[in-house]
Amino acid sequence: MSEVIYTEKVHAPDIEPRIRHPRIFEVFDSLKSGEFMELTNDHDPKPLQYQFMMERGDDTFSWEYLEEGPELWRVCIGKK
Repeated sequence: MSEVIYTEKVHAPDIEPRIRHPRIFEVFDSLKSGEFMELTNDHDPKPLQYQFMMERGDDTFSWEYLEEGPELWRVCIGKK
């Protein structure tokens, strides 16, 4: 991926578990088309990717792993 400027950065472990996914969606929804957020997590956020597909649709976001564990996962999530 070329140089990306992140509008938002979210470190998921810092967010209370019961509001973690809603908060991540709130940040994503605040992005403008063409903007990106960086998500960091202490485990693979694959379930969140599936939730994005179900709730937002494949054509509304991009998802690219920047780092894939074993201790830290980083994902670039873009708004199309």
